[in-house]
Amino acid sequence: MEKQKLPNATGVIILGILSIVTCCCYGIIGLILGIVGLVLAKKAKQVYLASPEEYTGFSNVKTGKILCIVGIVLNVLFIAYIVGIVAYIGWDALSDPELLQQRIQELQ
Repeated sequence: MEKQKLPNATGVIILGILSIVTCCCYGIIGLILGIVGLVLAKKAKQVYLASPEEYTGFSNVKTGKILCIVGIVLNVLFIAYIVGIVAYIGWDALSDPELLQQRIQELQ
């Protein structure tokens, strides 16, 4: 019997790469993509462990899972950075360029 390609193996890698690439989109898009990739990786792992002799491509799932974890960490760090900036400078300064410039000069 010919082995089948593991379902969602390519999708997990693509979602992992996209979660890393989109980490600078305020962290939300990449975080969602990373979490979806982890869910798909878990389902693919369950399918593979049920009958490993029928499927190939488990290494792709493991690689995609690692990429998703890295993407999630980067996105969480970026979200923490944005929250820190807003907390330190203030939301009102981000909408007013003159106040923003004044607060930046105060920091120097």
